[in-house]
Amino acid sequence: MKAGPDIAMVAALVGDPARANILTALMSGRALTASELAQEAGVTPQTASSHLAKLEVGGLIEPEKQGRHRYYRLTGSDVAGVLEGLAGLAARAGHLRVRTGPKDPALRRARVCYDHLAGDLGVQMLDSMKKQRLVRQHKQEIELTADGERFMATRLQIDADKLAHPRRPLCKACLDWSERRHHLAGTLGAAMMTRFAELKWAARDPAPGSRIVNFTRNGEKQFAALFGAGEE
Repeated sequence: MKAGPDIAMVAALVGDPARANILTALMSGRALTASELAQEAGVTPQTASSHLAKLEVGGLIEPEKQGRHRYYRLTGSDVAGVLEGLAGLAARAGHLRVRTGPKDPALRRARVCYDHLAGDLGVQMLDSMKKQRLVRQHKQEIELTADGERFMATRLQIDADKLAHPRRPLCKACLDWSERRHHLAGTLGAAMMTRFAELKWAARDPAPGSRIVNFTRNGEKQFAALFGAGEE
Protein backbone atom coordinates (compact mmCIF):
# COMPACT_ATOMS: atom_id res chain seq x y z
CA MET A 1 0.00 0.00 0.00
CA LYS A 2 1.38 3.40 -0.96
CA ALA A 3 2.17 5.96 1.71
CA GLY A 4 0.67 9.44 1.63
CA PRO A 5 -2.70 11.17 2.05
CA ASP A 6 -5.73 8.87 1.89
CA ILE A 7 -7.70 10.53 -0.89
CA ALA A 8 -10.10 7.58 -1.12
CA MET A 9 -11.21 8.01 2.49
CA VAL A 10 -12.03 11.68 2.01
CA ALA A 11 -13.74 10.96 -1.31
CA ALA A 12 -15.88 8.27 0.33
CA LEU A 13 -17.00 10.74 3.01
CA VAL A 14 -17.93 13.40 0.47
CA GLY A 15 -19.40 10.89 -1.99
CA ASP A 16 -22.47 9.98 0.04
CA PRO A 17 -25.43 12.15 -1.14
CA ALA A 18 -26.66 12.97 2.37
CA ARG A 19 -23.18 13.87 3.59
CA ALA A 20 -22.60 15.93 0.44
CA ASN A 21 -25.76 17.90 1.23
CA ILE A 22 -24.61 18.43 4.81
CA LEU A 23 -21.22 19.71 3.67
CA THR A 24 -22.79 21.95 1.04
CA ALA A 25 -25.04 23.51 3.69
CA LEU A 26 -22.01 24.21 5.87
CA MET A 27 -20.33 26.05 2.99
CA SER A 28 -22.52 28.98 4.04
CA GLY A 29 -19.94 29.53 6.78
CA ARG A 30 -22.59 29.28 9.48
CA ALA A 31 -22.55 26.74 12.28
CA LEU A 32 -25.74 24.65 12.05
CA THR A 33 -27.44 22.20 14.40
CA ALA A 34 -27.89 18.50 13.70
CA SER A 35 -31.63 19.08 13.19
CA GLU A 36 -31.01 21.81 10.61
CA LEU A 37 -28.48 19.62 8.82
CA ALA A 38 -30.85 16.65 8.84
CA GLN A 39 -33.40 18.82 7.07
CA GLU A 40 -30.80 20.01 4.55
CA ALA A 41 -29.75 16.41 3.90
CA GLY A 42 -33.31 15.08 3.69
CA VAL A 43 -32.70 12.38 6.29
CA THR A 44 -33.94 11.57 9.79
CA PRO A 45 -32.16 13.09 12.80
CA GLN A 46 -30.81 9.64 13.73
CA THR A 47 -29.33 9.13 10.27
CA ALA A 48 -27.90 12.65 10.29
CA SER A 49 -26.17 11.95 13.63
CA SER A 50 -24.45 8.94 12.08
CA HIS A 51 -23.28 10.99 9.09
CA LEU A 52 -22.08 13.84 11.33
CA ALA A 53 -20.04 11.42 13.44
CA LYS A 54 -18.30 10.06 10.33
CA LEU A 55 -17.58 13.55 9.00
CA GLU A 56 -16.19 14.61 12.38
CA VAL A 57 -13.91 11.58 12.63
CA GLY A 58 -12.81 12.23 9.06
CA GLY A 59 -11.75 15.77 9.97
CA LEU A 60 -14.14 17.58 7.65
CA ILE A 61 -16.42 19.11 10.30
CA GLU A 62 -16.07 20.06 13.95
CA PRO A 63 -18.67 20.49 16.72
CA GLU A 64 -19.18 23.58 18.80
CA LYS A 65 -21.27 23.44 21.97
CA GLN A 66 -23.23 26.49 23.05
CA GLY A 67 -25.54 26.02 26.02
CA ARG A 68 -27.68 22.96 25.40
CA HIS A 69 -27.15 23.08 21.68
CA ARG A 70 -24.44 21.46 19.60
CA TYR A 71 -23.49 23.14 16.33
CA TYR A 72 -21.35 21.94 13.45
CA ARG A 73 -19.12 23.79 11.02
CA LEU A 74 -16.47 22.97 8.42
CA THR A 75 -13.00 22.57 9.87
CA GLY A 76 -11.57 25.18 7.52
CA SER A 77 -11.64 27.08 4.28
CA ASP A 78 -9.61 24.34 2.59
CA VAL A 79 -12.59 21.98 2.95
CA ALA A 80 -14.85 24.58 1.34
CA GLY A 81 -12.34 25.04 -1.48
CA VAL A 82 -12.35 21.33 -2.26
CA LEU A 83 -16.17 21.23 -2.24
CA GLU A 84 -16.41 24.26 -4.54
CA GLY A 85 -13.94 22.61 -6.90
CA LEU A 86 -15.91 19.38 -6.92
CA ALA A 87 -19.10 21.31 -7.64
CA GLY A 88 -17.38 22.92 -10.63
CA LEU A 89 -16.20 19.54 -11.88
CA ALA A 90 -19.69 18.09 -11.49
CA ALA A 91 -21.19 21.00 -13.44
CA ARG A 92 -18.60 20.71 -16.22
CA ALA A 93 -19.16 16.94 -16.48
CA GLY A 94 -22.92 17.44 -16.73
CA HIS A 95 -23.81 15.97 -13.33
CA LEU A 96 -26.45 18.52 -12.40
CA ARG A 97 -29.32 18.31 -9.95
CA VAL A 98 -32.67 17.90 -11.65
CA ARG A 99 -34.50 20.15 -9.23
CA THR A 100 -34.09 23.85 -9.92
CA GLY A 101 -35.92 26.83 -8.52
CA PRO A 102 -36.22 30.63 -8.42
CA LYS A 103 -33.27 30.91 -6.02
CA ASP A 104 -30.83 29.41 -8.52
CA PRO A 105 -30.16 32.69 -10.42
CA ALA A 106 -29.55 34.49 -7.11
CA LEU A 107 -27.16 31.73 -6.00
CA ARG A 108 -25.22 32.00 -9.24
CA ARG A 109 -25.07 35.79 -9.08
CA ALA A 110 -23.67 36.19 -5.56
CA ARG A 111 -23.09 33.71 -2.76
CA VAL A 112 -20.64 32.93 -0.01
CA CYS A 113 -18.06 30.19 -0.44
CA TYR A 114 -17.44 29.58 3.28
CA ASP A 115 -16.51 33.20 4.11
CA HIS A 116 -15.73 34.95 0.82
CA LEU A 117 -17.72 36.21 -2.16
CA ALA A 118 -18.39 33.77 -4.99
CA GLY A 119 -20.62 33.64 -8.04
CA ASP A 120 -20.76 36.10 -10.93
CA LEU A 121 -19.97 39.09 -8.70
CA GLY A 122 -17.08 37.28 -7.03
CA VAL A 123 -15.51 36.48 -10.41
CA GLN A 124 -16.18 40.02 -11.61
CA MET A 125 -14.44 41.41 -8.52
CA LEU A 126 -11.27 39.39 -9.07
CA ASP A 127 -11.22 40.21 -12.79
CA SER A 128 -11.49 43.90 -11.96
CA MET A 129 -8.76 43.69 -9.32
CA LYS A 130 -6.42 42.13 -11.87
CA LYS A 131 -7.32 44.73 -14.50
CA GLN A 132 -6.64 47.53 -12.00
CA ARG A 133 -3.34 45.81 -11.04
CA LEU A 134 -4.42 45.49 -7.45
CA VAL A 135 -3.40 41.84 -7.58
CA ARG A 136 -1.22 39.63 -9.76
CA GLN A 137 -2.25 36.05 -10.53
CA HIS A 138 -0.23 33.08 -11.71
CA LYS A 139 -2.42 30.00 -11.85
CA GLN A 140 -3.83 29.64 -8.30
CA GLU A 141 -1.27 31.97 -6.73
CA ILE A 142 -2.48 35.54 -6.20
CA GLU A 143 -0.31 38.37 -4.85
CA LEU A 144 -1.61 41.68 -3.51
CA THR A 145 0.35 44.55 -5.08
CA ALA A 146 1.44 47.79 -3.41
CA ASP A 147 -1.38 49.54 -5.30
CA GLY A 148 -3.72 46.88 -3.95
CA GLU A 149 -2.64 47.52 -0.37
CA ARG A 150 -3.30 51.23 -0.80
CA PHE A 151 -6.66 50.53 -2.44
CA MET A 152 -7.74 48.29 0.45
CA ALA A 153 -6.66 50.83 3.05
CA THR A 154 -8.18 53.91 1.42
CA ARG A 155 -11.30 52.53 -0.26
CA LEU A 156 -12.36 49.76 2.10
CA GLN A 157 -10.43 50.54 5.31
CA ILE A 158 -8.84 47.07 5.30
CA ASP A 159 -5.28 46.81 6.66
CA ALA A 160 -3.74 43.92 4.74
CA ASP A 161 -0.84 43.71 7.20
CA LYS A 162 -3.27 42.58 9.90
CA LEU A 163 -4.66 39.69 7.86
CA ALA A 164 -1.69 37.34 8.22
CA HIS A 165 -2.72 33.82 9.28
CA PRO A 166 -0.41 30.87 9.98
CA ARG A 167 -2.56 28.35 8.09
CA ARG A 168 -4.17 30.49 5.42
CA PRO A 169 -2.75 32.69 2.64
CA LEU A 170 -3.66 36.34 2.23
CA CYS A 171 -4.90 35.72 -1.32
CA LYS A 172 -5.85 32.51 -3.07
CA ALA A 173 -7.68 31.64 -6.27
CA CYS A 174 -10.80 29.54 -5.72
CA LEU A 175 -12.45 27.91 -8.74
CA ASP A 176 -16.04 29.10 -8.95
CA TRP A 177 -18.44 26.24 -9.64
CA SER A 178 -21.03 28.28 -11.55
CA GLU A 179 -18.71 30.58 -13.51
CA ARG A 180 -15.90 27.99 -13.84
CA ARG A 181 -13.39 30.77 -13.35
CA HIS A 182 -11.61 32.01 -10.26
CA HIS A 183 -12.87 34.20 -7.46
CA LEU A 184 -10.81 35.56 -4.55
CA ALA A 185 -10.39 33.46 -1.42
CA GLY A 186 -7.91 33.71 1.46
CA THR A 187 -7.98 36.07 4.41
CA LEU A 188 -8.33 39.08 2.11
CA GLY A 189 -11.37 37.60 0.38
CA ALA A 190 -12.93 36.94 3.78
CA ALA A 191 -12.13 40.45 5.02
CA MET A 192 -13.70 42.02 1.93
CA MET A 193 -16.91 40.00 2.36
CA THR A 194 -17.04 41.07 6.01
CA ARG A 195 -16.50 44.69 5.02
CA PHE A 196 -19.33 44.60 2.47
CA ALA A 197 -21.65 43.43 5.26
CA GLU A 198 -20.36 46.09 7.69
CA LEU A 199 -21.01 48.79 5.10
CA LYS A 200 -24.50 47.34 4.59
CA TRP A 201 -23.80 46.84 0.91
CA ALA A 202 -24.72 43.19 1.14
CA ALA A 203 -26.25 40.65 3.52
CA ARG A 204 -26.46 36.89 3.57
CA ASP A 205 -29.83 35.21 3.17
CA PRO A 206 -30.90 34.41 6.76
CA ALA A 207 -32.22 30.91 5.96
CA PRO A 208 -30.14 28.09 7.53
CA GLY A 209 -27.73 26.66 5.00
CA SER A 210 -28.42 29.36 2.41
CA ARG A 211 -25.36 30.70 0.62
CA ILE A 212 -27.12 33.50 -1.24
CA VAL A 213 -25.76 37.04 -0.81
CA ASN A 214 -28.20 39.87 -1.51
CA PHE A 215 -26.76 43.28 -2.44
CA THR A 216 -28.76 46.43 -1.68
CA ARG A 217 -29.34 48.98 -4.41
CA ASN A 218 -26.70 51.23 -2.87
CA GLY A 219 -24.42 48.24 -2.39
CA GLU A 220 -24.65 47.36 -6.07
CA LYS A 221 -23.80 50.95 -6.98
CA GLN A 222 -20.81 51.09 -4.62
CA PHE A 223 -19.58 47.64 -5.68
CA ALA A 224 -19.81 48.61 -9.36
CA ALA A 225 -17.86 51.80 -8.68
CA LEU A 226 -15.00 49.75 -7.22
CA PHE A 227 -15.22 46.59 -9.32
CA GLY A 228 -17.21 47.40 -12.45
CA ALA A 229 -17.45 44.64 -15.05
CA GLY A 230 -14.69 44.52 -17.59
CA GLU A 231 -12.40 42.18 -19.40
CA GLU A 232 -8.82 41.55 -18.38
